Amino acid sequence: MKFKLVSFRGKTTKKIVLFLCLLFCIILTAEILLRCIWGFGTMPLYVKSDKYEYMFAPNQEMTRFGEYFFTNSYCQRNQEPDSTKIIILGIGDSVINGGSQTHNDSLATNIISKETDFQMLNISAGSWGPDNCAAYLKQWGTFNAKAIFVLLSSHDANDIMNFSPTVGIHKSFPAKQYPLAILEVIDRYIIPRLIPKGNNLDPDQKVLKGIDKGEKFNNGWKELKSIAENANIPLIVILHAEISEIRKQEYNNKGQMIEKWASDNNIKLIKDISYLQESHYRDQIHINNSGQRVIADIIKQELKLIFKN
Repeated sequence: MKFKLVSFRGKTTKKIVLFLCLLFCIILTAEILLRCIWGFGTMPLYVKSDKYEYMFAPNQEMTRFGEYFFTNSYCQRNQEPDSTKIIILGIGDSVINGGSQTHNDSLATNIISKETDFQMLNISAGSWGPDNCAAYLKQWGTFNAKAIFVLLSSHDANDIMNFSPTVGIHKSFPAKQYPLAILEVIDRYIIPRLIPKGNNLDPDQKVLKGIDKGEKFNNGWKELKSIAENANIPLIVILHAEISEIRKQEYNNKGQMIEKWASDNNIKLIKDISYLQESHYRDQIHINNSGQRVIADIIKQELKLIFKN
């Protein structure tokens, strides 16, 4: 009887060991596939700032969802500033930034750098407003730029910095990598779909939800004008249309506030509502690669006018 009991326990132990080995192999295979094919486990990270809230961390390079992502030592989505070229600044929010869903080479700013004699820097972050942009330039300077293009949307009329905790708090603004790609998938993509976030939205999600940010006009617009004037360079505003505005072919009341400010302050304002179509969008605000190309063409045309002599 004792011999049979030992034999039964031995078979049970073997089954447990085989199960654990099989489970380990499944997890290992899933981890390799998630990392190598989709780029999970290597997220673009963010850093906090007491000046401009947050930005992508510097010196990152990875392939994520099949798209190449790169930031330089200044947290910009471009190569290091090249003093041998004419520098142009491209500043704004997630539209000009592109996020990890946009290949660095597909960004409008990098298209300019590739196809012209200029180098266009991409100084941007998700849900930045004009005050974020101005604060960055106040800290780091204008890099001896010869022109500033700011691409922002109607809601940026009053998108004012509030320095609410974001980096490392909201899952879409991570400060460090997960130890396993599987954990990232579970924590960032599966759990949020099973458990509603309620009102705990990150800045980008608030924009996409159309959450009103008040009526006070953002003082960052005035600060950007002052920065450009002090550097004696042109400031060009590209007012980006949300897809709802594309359908109406009219900017909303907040966009009209920006239009009025630009007119009152003799700032050139370009309306991309006249150039973009619904097919250029990947959601109600952000543009796809073809939309980035349209923005690049708009900027190239304007650069010809600025530097025609």
